[in-house]
Amino acid sequence: MSSPPAPAARMLSEQVYAQLREAILRGEHAPGAPLKPQDLASAHGVSLAVVREALVRLVGDGLADRLPNRGFAVPAYSDRRWQQIAEARRTIEPAILRISVERGDLDWEARVRAAHHRLARTPAFAPDEGEYYTAAWSEAHRVFHRALLEGCGNPALLDTFDRLWTASELTRRWSTQRHPDRDGATEHRRLEKLALARDADAAAATLARHLTLTATGLTD
Repeated sequence: MSSPPAPAARMLSEQVYAQLREAILRGEHAPGAPLKPQDLASAHGVSLAVVREALVRLVGDGLADRLPNRGFAVPAYSDRRWQQIAEARRTIEPAILRISVERGDLDWEARVRAAHHRLARTPAFAPDEGEYYTAAWSEAHRVFHRALLEGCGNPALLDTFDRLWTASELTRRWSTQRHPDRDGATEHRRLEKLALARDADAAAATLARHLTLTATGLTD
């Protein structure tokens, strides 16, 4: 298979990356399953170079592991791995939220309000998506949490959030547990209220507690 020109190869790599990312998050590849470049290249009708570039990006997202002398694989599920991700989020996100509350402008406030409104109005579950959170709710949830932090104005910090969020979403996808006693909607509403009230201490503490409950719920 001949290699396409560089811009076309980048576009193909972006497409393959997006398709593989969604397939992994949808659970189409089991935990620990190999991601064989040759098979993927054949399945997507692209070159090995295009597939490898996409897989390297997935490694950066935490959605694939690069195994010495064995290629690539979906991360194997383990409580230890999830707890490490959860610890990182509990350490980093409340600190970013503090900065965001201190620096956020009126446009940031408007984005937080809009993101919370969308999250509150989006159904978390639907019959056709089984036990999993709906794709629409999962996206609204991500947008709300990111909006809370965007007031920090620091792309490096937001990139860190993006990587940790994606890795944690993989674990959430593998978890089929629901916790009806937990009122996530109230937790999100309180986060919005405290952030917009510019109460950095209370907002950070509430976010840390929110993340702790999420981690506990996924490993119970």
